[in-house]
Amino acid sequence: MRSVRGMRIASIFAVGGLALTAAACGEAPKDDNNAGSGAKKFSACMVTDVGGIDDKSFNASAWKGLQEAKAANDNIDIKYVASKAEADYEPNLTQFVNQKCDFILAVGGLMGDATSKIAKANPNQQFGIVDANPGDANVYPMQFDTAQAAFQAGYLAAGMSKSGKVGTYGAVPIPPVTIFMDGFVDGVKYFNTTKGKNVQALGWNKETQKGSFSNAFDKQDEGKKVSDALVAQGADIIMPVAGGSGLGTTAAAKASGGKYSTIWVDVDGCESTPDCSAIVTTVVKNIPEAVKEAVVKAAGGEKLEAKPGFVGTLANTGVSIAPYHDFDSKVPAELKAEVDKIKADIAAGTITVTSKAQPTK
Repeated sequence: MRSVRGMRIASIFAVGGLALTAAACGEAPKDDNNAGSGAKKFSACMVTDVGGIDDKSFNASAWKGLQEAKAANDNIDIKYVASKAEADYEPNLTQFVNQKCDFILAVGGLMGDATSKIAKANPNQQFGIVDANPGDANVYPMQFDTAQAAFQAGYLAAGMSKSGKVGTYGAVPIPPVTIFMDGFVDGVKYFNTTKGKNVQALGWNKETQKGSFSNAFDKQDEGKKVSDALVAQGADIIMPVAGGSGLGTTAAAKASGGKYSTIWVDVDGCESTPDCSAIVTTVVKNIPEAVKEAVVKAAGGEKLEAKPGFVGTLANTGVSIAPYHDFDSKVPAELKAEVDKIKADIAAGTITVTSKAQPTK
């Protein structure tokens, strides 16, 4: 997700906390071991970023992928450790190297630098990472061109807005966050161009790469503050790209009695949050499938090639927008059809979606 050094932020998608020792990082690794046959198990071990395992987003999604890999092959053992601070990344990764895990998964772009450092120090160890590409031969990158699906969401938001203003904000200005925001504002722009409208997208300027941020992935009150400001400016649909902080926005939208609504990201918000009634749709990253496929392949003896790695797109269903759920009857059939056509056009290359934050191969 990001390649930032020295950022002391709290992230949303994650779990509890773990540690190499009691002093360092928290608890002991969470095991999901299958003590059955005597055959050697394939161990897949995951380190979350500071968001935690229950971030309702990418950490939770990655863990789901490991669980699905285990369900597909009962010879796979899985465990995770949750990082409570950025200082935990290296010791947590090293802990799993020392435990001789067959596959070590780092979750989130914030872990890019730490993963690269430990991977270089252990060239025979297989790593994987979600939302980053350190460029190391033994690190299999799983990235997602979420700008494509966020473009659909921006168009949808513009079409659904009654105030003529929609908004987005991020947790911190890193590529895995700003890629959503780029796609969203471009989708609004595309709506305006094709419909002759002038819906405003608040909270993000794609040209200057400046906008609104909660400065945390795990502080709901900070997310609510940012979205309150956007609502005060007239936005009636808001897309937080802020992990757990975004739950402050969805909860407030739910409590607003329909004054405004939201678009969630990463994991279908109607399956992962209690605020479905305020969520129009979700810009989904199919992290579980990418992780599952990588682990099952590795457990089967297949080498995971760092190049090209995996990049999720609309064409390969690596990214998508979720069903409309409670909003299904509220989204006009014509608008639904237009959003579907945008997906087909992007997949076919008829519409080109660009972002400075798009994944590198």
